[in-house]
Amino acid sequence: MNEFDDIRPYRDDEVRPTIDRMLADPELTDAVTRLKFPGLHGWLGWLLKPLVRMKLAQQLAGINDVKGFQSVVEKYMAGMINTRVKSLTVSGLEKLDKHTSYLFISNHRDIAMDPAFVNWVLYHNDCNTLRIAIGDNLLTKPFVSDLMRLNKSFIVNRSAKAPREKLKAAKYLSSYIYHSICNEHSSIWIAQREGRAKDGCDKTNSAVLGMIALNKPKTEELADYIRKLRIVPVSISYELDPCDAAKARELYLQRTEGSYQKEEHEDVKSIAMGIAGNKGNVHLAFGDVLDGNYADADELVAALDHQILGNYVLHATNCIAYEMLHGKVPAVNYGANNIPYDPAQVITEKMEFDVRMKAIPGDQRNIALAIYANSVVSKIANAD
Repeated sequence: MNEFDDIRPYRDDEVRPTIDRMLADPELTDAVTRLKFPGLHGWLGWLLKPLVRMKLAQQLAGINDVKGFQSVVEKYMAGMINTRVKSLTVSGLEKLDKHTSYLFISNHRDIAMDPAFVNWVLYHNDCNTLRIAIGDNLLTKPFVSDLMRLNKSFIVNRSAKAPREKLKAAKYLSSYIYHSICNEHSSIWIAQREGRAKDGCDKTNSAVLGMIALNKPKTEELADYIRKLRIVPVSISYELDPCDAAKARELYLQRTEGSYQKEEHEDVKSIAMGIAGNKGNVHLAFGDVLDGNYADADELVAALDHQILGNYVLHATNCIAYEMLHGKVPAVNYGANNIPYDPAQVITEKMEFDVRMKAIPGDQRNIALAIYANSVVSKIANAD
């Protein structure tokens, strides 16, 4: 076995056999049918599934390499954006070199859509698509694992329990990240923390940056090693979170019962919900490459957080939620045009958002509001 074969994305010569294996898996057909026909899947599944299977086979016929597979994914993504996104705006991309590989580290709000939007923007700006870090906890079904690795995802071992196993897995991952960027010249996306920021507070976990630095030779300064990786902070913000009610329920149960036990394949359901749900306006902000003289991981974390929060674009929903929760108007700018928030200018948005919040159980409503409002809190704190 070649190095990294167990975690790396699939190569071109592995694409066709993997697609054939996926098409033979009834769970893939079932998942796509549920996603495309959520209201009809239950009672018309017997009719729809064969049609979906036939359509998938047609779309994937003649696909024999990763680029070809990603062209199919791009069409699905385009359809989702046309129907589930009001606008997708971008800032900061002009500062990056299209032919250079980077380590993109972003805040994490949606399991699949965060890296998907980064990939989409790179793809449509003639940049190479990136390799995406995905936890093995999400790969509970074979077709999901195949689908992700076909789309240039690599596997992060989160199932290791013993300290020695965890350290070994972290060193292996650190080595792969360096190898991908510096030897294979392929960009990588990784989240700033393990798991989504379900409470809306974007904060880098120092363990992530500690893992990235594990591959650093002992004789090399941290700042010099970090420069080789060309770390770019990325801020992604959604006007609407399709999973807001589910996140509020999870946080509520954690607070009232002390813990929350996920259902089987719950993460896969969250992925589907994030893809299928309305996201309103979405903004993607690319920061500056981190090139300071960082003495340790804590200084690196501070620099990353400062850019992620500073570049984060607020939406009207964030400001409305802050006003509803804290009883005062936040003195912040919002939107891609960076205009001062004025409640009088968002009356329609406020009515729609109020309806959305009232659909959430009363004892969980303030938690849902905080999911949106905390972005404003973080923005204000970062500016101080």
